[in-house]
Order: sequence, then C-alpha cells, then structure tokens
Amino acid sequence: MVAPRTQESVAVSADGIAWFLLNVSPEVRAQIESFPALWPRERRHSPMAGLLLTNGDLDHCLGLLSLRESYPLVVYATDSVRNGFTNGNVLYRTLDRFAGQVTWRTLALGCEQELGDSPLTVRAVATPGKLPLHLEGVCAPGPDDNVGLVIRDNRTGKSLAYFSGVAGPSPELVHAVSEADLVFFDGTFWSSDELIAAGLGTRRAEEMAHWPLGGADGSLPFLSRLPGRRVLIHVNNTNPILRAGSAERRAVEAAGVEIAADGLEIAL
Repeated sequence: MVAPRTQESVAVSADGIAWFLLNVSPEVRAQIESFPALWPRERRHSPMAGLLLTNGDLDHCLGLLSLRESYPLVVYATDSVRNGFTNGNVLYRTLDRFAGQVTWRTLALGCEQELGDSPLTVRAVATPGKLPLHLEGVCAPGPDDNVGLVIRDNRTGKSLAYFSGVAGPSPELVHAVSEADLVFFDGTFWSSDELIAAGLGTRRAEEMAHWPLGGADGSLPFLSRLPGRRVLIHVNNTNPILRAGSAERRAVEAAGVEIAADGLEIAL
C-alpha cells in the first residue's frame, strides 16, 4: 500500500496500478500532474479506480467538477455527503452528461466494504464534525455528515486511518486510529483561537470542526500515545508548526508525530 500525500488528498493503491483518491480538492489537477502514477496510460484512460469523500466541505469535493471529462468515475460517499453535493447543484450536471458517467457507492457507517476489484477494503467511521458551511440551515445534521476512513490491505493486513476533519475525540475515532499502522490526521490548527488572534477570523477551531493540536486536551497528546506512524495533514498556513524551529514544531517532533509535505510517499 502506497499513500502519497498531495495537499488536501491522499492517493492509495495496493498494486500501483489502480488508485483510490481520498478526498478530491480543488487542486486535484495539479495533484494529478505532480504524481506520474495518476497519469493516463492511453487515450481516455485513468488509473483512478475510485474517489472517496469524507464530508461535503468544498476543499474535499469541489475537485470532482474538474474531472468532468468522458472517463467514468466511481465515487464513494455517505448518503448525506452525496445528497449535499448533488441536490440542487446545477454544476453537477457536468458530471451527469451520459448514463454511467458517475457511479455512486454508499459508504455505510461501520461496515467494511470492498474497493472495486482491489484487495483493499474501506470502513467509514462517524467522526465529530458539522455540516459544510453552504449547507448550514439548509439540511438537518446527521451522523454521516463527517466520516473518517480506515483502509485495509487484505493481503498484508496493514491498514491506514484517514481523518482529515475532526472536531474532537469519540470512542469510534479512538478505536479506529488505535489499531491502524498509519494514521493521517487533521492538523489544521495549533490553538483554538488561532484565526482570532491573527486577526484573520472570528470563529474558534472547534466551531469549524477542527480539534486543535495544542494544550493538555489537544489532539497532539492523543496522537502521541498511538502505536502506529502518525502524520499530520490539512495543516492551515496560520499553524506555527509549519515554522522550522518554532516551539510548536518542536513539540510535534518530540511527540513522534510527522508533518506531511506534498509528494510524501509511504509504503506499508
């Protein structure tokens, strides 16, 4: 299993031939161009066997509209995420020009299911979060609005957990990440008032469904206790862990937690 981190998304493969993209950011074209394994091998071809969405945030799903050419797509999402993206969205018609252009497969909470013909399986884990901003007041919130993913290679038994948006801890989340060999985890903010203190916003991290890393109750102490390899993703440009030599960066390194960089490749 190889999982290179490309900005918002992680691409996963068991064989290096068929790839599954975890979230599809607006930068998906640049991500594909930067990673040769995702390049077409012939006309009208794509090695991407499936696209998995963890929630309906635009930075996780807007890239779908950039994949609107004639090659069929298979998208895995919960019913809530699918409905939020398709209902009343006139732009979705660019992905629905012919029968079978997009095949949606439902991610059922807690159920392990196969990913196409690959030896990989996926399990969706309900994660503390919230509705995307554009759906607040339009849809009723539900448990499948925000999920994490556990991907397992049935040949080796190795697994990775992918949680790109987490508002806080939960028993389901703790169980999922505790048994994974590799954990990609939300590292958006260091502190609760990060944007407020910088004069860049009015909402705390938790209000945006992000569990701050710092503090006794932060996600970093939680991650430091996990047995597997831990990698922070989705790091906001205000987060001081991005500054080499900062106290926050040293705290992350002391905890044995890594900070992802574009192009990172990990083999399990």
